[in-house]
Amino acid sequence: MSEPVKLTSFSHGGGCGCKISPAVLERILAELPKDALPYPGLLVGLENGDDAAVYDIGGGQAIVATTDFFMPIVDDGYDFGRIAATNAISDVYAMGARPILALAILAMPIEKLPDQIIRDIVRGGLTVCQAAGIPLAGGHSIDSVEPIYGLVALGLGKTEHIKRNDKAQAGDVLVLGKPIGVGILSAALKKGKLSPEGYRTMVDVTTRLNTPGPDLAALDGVRAMTDVTGFGLLGHAFEMARGGKLTVRLKASRIPVIPEAGQLAQAGIVTGASGRNLTSYGTKVSGLDLLPQWQSNLLTDPQTSGGLLVSCSLNAVNEVLAIFREHGFADAAIVGDLTAGPAMVAVAG
Repeated sequence: MSEPVKLTSFSHGGGCGCKISPAVLERILAELPKDALPYPGLLVGLENGDDAAVYDIGGGQAIVATTDFFMPIVDDGYDFGRIAATNAISDVYAMGARPILALAILAMPIEKLPDQIIRDIVRGGLTVCQAAGIPLAGGHSIDSVEPIYGLVALGLGKTEHIKRNDKAQAGDVLVLGKPIGVGILSAALKKGKLSPEGYRTMVDVTTRLNTPGPDLAALDGVRAMTDVTGFGLLGHAFEMARGGKLTVRLKASRIPVIPEAGQLAQAGIVTGASGRNLTSYGTKVSGLDLLPQWQSNLLTDPQTSGGLLVSCSLNAVNEVLAIFREHGFADAAIVGDLTAGPAMVAVAG
């Protein structure tokens, strides 16, 4: 009897841990023109590394467009497809819009993977699109050395409700919708050290669509939103700080962590992307030297299909948490705030 195919054995990285590091990406994009031509309808573009592009189509409506894809984070094809699709659609929710359509991006080593596994990947993506209430209407496929799957996702939202990642204000409170630690669970899976319960938790967290996004965006007190993915909580918090020209203050003890991820981090499990993330933005972070190394590793851990990070007024916090709870996000928690000061992240225990 042949050994089961392990998808993760075909790739050098997995999930959002595959992302090019923030420093390298900034270097690549540094000399590209961001506003060479006037596009008055483009509400959100390259300017601050936001989650999706947004284009005003008139009548108070805007199209949200994004694409996201990566190599396997798990060995099961169906789960991989679900995780990748959820991750891609999350960018639409993070802008405060509702998804309307998806296209598949499929690159597979055709001679090495059985048709059934590839079919399972596509079926997983289709299942998530159905859960989001949108069609998987087409896409593109190629023969590739490593397996890659993801989506182009399109959404529609009210222009007045579109939420960027650079509009936070001093005095705002930060709320995180999902616990962190997915990257560490993925690393443990590759090492054969993840429990069956840990695997189920990882899949549950990464396949939970960030449906609170549009409801949160409709609140007057919500100023900025993003989703936490490959750059880790610190990286995406820094993007918010840089965009708003503010200091983000995070309270490490308040940040929700997947229990087994915390245990594995203390046992020394860490991803390579965590170190690359810290190298990229570490000079813009203070306080990490006062934390245990495992806790620091969690804050830079690359998340796949992570939670929404919401900057809101103090008066809106209870409503924000209530919306998260209504959508089934029981782990949502206040993790910090923003204050006047240099664009950086200050971490306390």
